[in-house]
Amino acid sequence: MNKKRGIAAERELLHILWDKGFACCRVAGSGSIPEPSCDLLAGNTKKRHAIEVKTTKKGKKYISKEQFKSFLEFSDKFGLTPLFAIKFMRQGWFFIKPEHLDETEKSYSISLERAKLKNTKLFD
Repeated sequence: MNKKRGIAAERELLHILWDKGFACCRVAGSGSIPEPSCDLLAGNTKKRHAIEVKTTKKGKKYISKEQFKSFLEFSDKFGLTPLFAIKFMRQGWFFIKPEHLDETEKSYSISLERAKLKNTKLFD
């Protein structure tokens, strides 16, 4: 994901989460520092999440094993439920639990079709 598009997606999702009753903030420097982190922290009185934001114009999104592992490590240490927020262009946002991604030799992935089946209901 190019940097400008990634930042725009993070900001878009931040506003959506606030509108849906979550407190939410962007994590400065996520992805550019050696320590594990996430893109957004979001929570309300019932749920608290570390969110890794991804976008794709294609029908499948890949996440490197290193990034996947680092994100789960951060979420665990912070005591937050990890979610991948994936925006499939012209399809909208999907909130995917890590266990719903498919493991390949070099990465984890999820297709649009699987994302539609495994989308986590974030907003009650």
